[in-house]
Amino acid sequence: MIAPRFWVRAGLVALTLLHITLAIWILLAPRSFFDLKFVNMNMPYNEHLLLDFGAMNLAPALMLGVAARTMDRRLLRTALQSALLFWTVHFFIHLRHLHAMSAANDALLMTALAATVALHLGMLAVAPRAAKQPEVIAAPPAKGETGGA
Repeated sequence: MIAPRFWVRAGLVALTLLHITLAIWILLAPRSFFDLKFVNMNMPYNEHLLLDFGAMNLAPALMLGVAARTMDRRLLRTALQSALLFWTVHFFIHLRHLHAMSAANDALLMTALAATVALHLGMLAVAPRAAKQPEVIAAPPAKGETGGA
């Protein structure tokens, strides 16, 4: 049986990679990121602001990555709570600008953002157990085995 610790660590690594990918893409090719319909939403291009956003994504990547490495209870909760705060606010920002895209694109974007918020909430719910448990819970020794050498 795979313990909650494994799933929380896997989620933290995935979220770390998400933020690193966003940061690298935006910092190296801000215009190509901005040209995505769900990013520009028919607004004027601002390279400085976009580069700031790219750089900002490095901060949660660091916190989530260190939390994945250490599985420290306080850091784990703080990293997840700060990332949850960002993604929740991000969800509501996009909710205010649904008029900029087609209904299908709006539905796709809002579903992806809602899933990201739900992932953080789920990980936060499991985090207290994950910080205390080993990676893999071993099966109990078979009847008659002592488990020692």
